[in-house]
Amino acid sequence: MNRQLRQLIATTDVHSTFGSAVPMLAYLHASRPDSLIVDCGDFFEGSGFYHLGKGRIERTVLTTLYDLLAPGNHGWPHYFEPQLHRMTVCANTTDDNGKPLFDRVHMQEIGGRRVAVTAVLGPQAFNAIPADQRVGHRVSDPAQALREVMLEHHHRADAWMVLSHSGFEEDLKLAAACPFADVIFAGHCHSDTLGPSHVGDTLVVKGRELGVGYAAAEPVGSGWAARTCVFPDATTVPSDLTALWKEISTARQQLSSPLGMLREPYRGNRLDRRRLLEEIAERLHTGLGADAVVLNETALRTVQLGAVLTLGDLLAVEPFANQLVHAFLSEEQDQERDKLLDHLPQLVGPLAVAPDPLPPAIRTVLTTDYLANTFFGERTHQAGMRLGQAVHHVLASPLPSSAPLTKEPSDDPYRT
Repeated sequence: MNRQLRQLIATTDVHSTFGSAVPMLAYLHASRPDSLIVDCGDFFEGSGFYHLGKGRIERTVLTTLYDLLAPGNHGWPHYFEPQLHRMTVCANTTDDNGKPLFDRVHMQEIGGRRVAVTAVLGPQAFNAIPADQRVGHRVSDPAQALREVMLEHHHRADAWMVLSHSGFEEDLKLAAACPFADVIFAGHCHSDTLGPSHVGDTLVVKGRELGVGYAAAEPVGSGWAARTCVFPDATTVPSDLTALWKEISTARQQLSSPLGMLREPYRGNRLDRRRLLEEIAERLHTGLGADAVVLNETALRTVQLGAVLTLGDLLAVEPFANQLVHAFLSEEQDQERDKLLDHLPQLVGPLAVAPDPLPPAIRTVLTTDYLANTFFGERTHQAGMRLGQAVHHVLASPLPSSAPLTKEPSDDPYRT
């Protein structure tokens, strides 16, 4: 394809959301002849499509429709797969020896201008990567890394585009620290703030998440213009994507498998994940005999529920396959417990704790393997249950025997 690029299109935080992906797939396919198509991270993980395909669908979409990727904290190992690694840019991640993990900058002509496209991963996002996935990896200050890359390549570029997986508010600070950037495409924040926002001559903009929309930038006059858009309606995918859509449709059928009848007050409502997690924490505390239960609210996602809990619903509510473990605290950790719990919400979001308040001395904490390995140390013992199984038991009662059942896939991680 002889492409004459006139704009840059950026998605972010798609999180494996392919249930209604026809508009996204059709639009990106149609836009490829004149658009550099990029993603700002977290394309992987977050729905049942990822659980069933183990990233295969996401990999196909990215290698077929996209040009460049910024790495996100979700799906971090996938960015090191050969095909995706060649597509990934990041200015501020290195190995222990200071060697960049990815190409630091990509040069591209867009609208007759030499455009440098680079990316950064925010320190908070980097620290949210499971500890075992980032062994030997380091993150540096995004602003400092961008300044270094700019000084090294300033003679090659007429404009600078930054793909950031840091959060919109952090990117406003980044724009102030790096005024040479023309446009910063934001991601990671899971907020409704989209922009474009002006910080001096820099635009900060974010596309709608979960495959709903995109952000775009194009040269206008001597500068750049940015906008956010929803993917336009489409009912069919291009013929080039027929095999991909068949795989998505097969997974969607599997995800429609019914698991149980939703209990009140969850039936027919948008999930109150705080309420659900507090109920789970209390049940786990009384049922599994742990000194304490500590769970992070961001382990669950808020979704609209109907009358029946499907496999897709369950994997949307708890998309990360968290294993529950007993973490054994050392005497020193117990003494520092309150300080850790005060600091933890800044890193992982609000906590659900049982009992509340915690007793003065605890030696075991029932939590997720992610929290245990990242913050409580590695002295753990399996609890024999996934968080998703606990979600299932609290949310739903068994189906009536007369209800038609659809065979569940053999690799259903939450079959109980």
